[in-house]
Amino acid sequence: MPPPATPATRASFIRRHPVWVTVIALLLISLITLIVIASQSMDRLDARIQEVFDGPKWSIPARVYSRPLEIYQGLNVSRQELIEELNRLGYRQQTINGPGQYNASAGRLSIQTRGFRFADGPEASTTAVLRWNSDIVSELLDSKGNDLPLVRLEPLLIGRISPAQSEDRLLISLDQLPAGLKEALLAVEDPKFYDHPGISVRGIIRAIWVNIKERRYAQGGSTLTQQLVKNLFLTRERSIKRKLTEWPMAVILDRRYEKDEILQAFTNEVFFAQDRSRAIHGFGLASYYFFDKPIQELQIHESALLVGLLKGPSYYSPLNHPDRALKRRNLVLRIMRDAQLIQEDSLAEWQAKPLGISRSAKVTQQPAYLDLVRKQLTRDYSTEDLHKNGLGIFTNFDPRIQHSLEESLDEALQQIALENALTPEQIARLETAAVITSADTGEVVALLGGKQARYAGFNRALDASRHVGSLIKPFVYLTALEQPDRYNLATLVDDSPVFLEQPDGTIWAPSNFNGDTRGPIPLINALTRSYNLAAVNTGLNIGVENVTNTLQRLNLQKEIPELPSLLLGAVDLTVVDVATLYQTLAAGGFTTPLRAIREIQALDGELLQRYPLSGSQTIDPANMHILNYALQNVMRQGTGRRAYRYNDRAVALAGKSGTSNDQRDSWFAGYGGDYSGVVWMGHDDNTPTEITGSRGALEFWARIFAKINTTSLRFNAPANVRYAPVNMLTGNRIEETCSNATLLPFHQNYIPELPPAGLFGSACN
Repeated sequence: MPPPATPATRASFIRRHPVWVTVIALLLISLITLIVIASQSMDRLDARIQEVFDGPKWSIPARVYSRPLEIYQGLNVSRQELIEELNRLGYRQQTINGPGQYNASAGRLSIQTRGFRFADGPEASTTAVLRWNSDIVSELLDSKGNDLPLVRLEPLLIGRISPAQSEDRLLISLDQLPAGLKEALLAVEDPKFYDHPGISVRGIIRAIWVNIKERRYAQGGSTLTQQLVKNLFLTRERSIKRKLTEWPMAVILDRRYEKDEILQAFTNEVFFAQDRSRAIHGFGLASYYFFDKPIQELQIHESALLVGLLKGPSYYSPLNHPDRALKRRNLVLRIMRDAQLIQEDSLAEWQAKPLGISRSAKVTQQPAYLDLVRKQLTRDYSTEDLHKNGLGIFTNFDPRIQHSLEESLDEALQQIALENALTPEQIARLETAAVITSADTGEVVALLGGKQARYAGFNRALDASRHVGSLIKPFVYLTALEQPDRYNLATLVDDSPVFLEQPDGTIWAPSNFNGDTRGPIPLINALTRSYNLAAVNTGLNIGVENVTNTLQRLNLQKEIPELPSLLLGAVDLTVVDVATLYQTLAAGGFTTPLRAIREIQALDGELLQRYPLSGSQTIDPANMHILNYALQNVMRQGTGRRAYRYNDRAVALAGKSGTSNDQRDSWFAGYGGDYSGVVWMGHDDNTPTEITGSRGALEFWARIFAKINTTSLRFNAPANVRYAPVNMLTGNRIEETCSNATLLPFHQNYIPELPPAGLFGSACN
């Protein structure tokens, strides 16, 4: 046994071996330094992991939804229309055994809704049985035969608001995964997930051995935790350097967070497909992308396909390489069998099933309507809010009416070509835009920005400003009728030539469409027949500035030049501008802003904002009633009468056609009891179209309103309106017993008096 070391012996050793002492000291200092550096690096990695993992891990684009269809007894929706709505939502027709399914039989329809987190709170899945009387829901019962007051289908996802290049995902929790998916994921990707400390030493050794044999970086031996670290924190570079960072980060992540937290993050992070500029991440969105249904409704073979895609989303893509995808899915099913997740005798059944890819219905892109939504949103929300914070935006968009709109366009174009003798080339050049709103509330329920409804691009409904032609005339005559001591529907207005000298010395001399003049005619006839000269003379008499004030009072947010040509619609307005003006008429004189959005929800379901009805009565109800009478006359006897080729004559409609100079623009605006609509047709280069408003846009408008089954315009006379008989040829008050008497509405204090007996030779002149 050596003697113990003393200070003297230690000092002697240092003198005899100075080099060794220096080396040992340097090694100790280096080791301590490395430990300190490693500790600091681990602290930095730990802080970085906490910052990302505890905060919002992903940028979630805003999701835009349609209105939810509310079903109740008495609802006017046909059985076929409801089935079409269910198909758009991705419901499957079969014997009902879970949410998202329906069963149609003679005279009835059974539905099990999916449930949804609406803006006013979550709503559970419900089973409902419906019966009809004609196209009216006559019974709404639960599965036990009890009456249900209301059933709501979930809204249709109509688009997202995200940057041009973006990741997209639909966040889910582990308890939303269907039975077997979680277990299949672990069996295929990481069987020891709940046992290892974030990394698998055996996997690392195996990967190192393979890489040595291959003499390249061929395998990484990654656990799910390592894959999550790579995707959330690191680059996709395949290198030893990245691995040396990935391993400690995986250990830190595993030490700091619960296994289920890590697994849930992985299920939301993992990449599945590239949809043009949009990257599809997470099982939740992948389920919709490939199968058109929520993750909870996946069957075993569908879950197996998603798990199989993780090995190589592009290589095994079921869209581009279905044979590879099928083989990979069936391999996953065998692994599930080996892990006793499915029975041996059911393996062949699951493997025999087709891939079942279905991507047609759930996301119905509506780029034109989304433009309107964005315009409203930018007043209240930043770009970051819309691109990153996962807002849920619930709109007034009605898929049924949009479908009717698009279907009507194809039919209308064929008829327009036939009746106007247009060539295929001329029809191909013809563009269109349309807006349909709720008559009472101004809710925008459907919108068309061009003939190609599903393609983003120039939005003619919002951005194409064109001359509106005779669409302006109702507002000219409204301004006149607001002076009841001077004007009423029987007042004779002058349909005579007009010659006005312009500032440049030229003469403005408008004319009627066919070149004729008629002299004095009743105001109602001038509007019904859309005579230009009568409108100009009336507008000049009441003052162009007063007409401009009327337009601005009706919420037109645009500067209007006070020029005589305004009286014939020589003003550039968009379809949405015109819809704003006619909305006030449709709502009985109540001006309300057009609204695309109902409410906005945060990612966690909190209601952030509502967009309630707002507005004010800007047209006196008596004047509005009188004008509506005249606009109904336009539809019955004037330029709008062709609408009744498709609509029931018992339905009261009001509206007006418009044609700009040289037939460059074809317009129609009108409304019934529940909807108002504006249609424009023309060429993008503003060249003549050879169609008028009544032989172009009206054809489209009339077909739309026939398909949506609009109700009659509500037409109750206010207390201060009285009807009196007049002679429509002269505008004179006559006896009601006269055969040529027509009852017209008047302000009760301004009804024309009967002429003295015998003054005109007959009381009926």
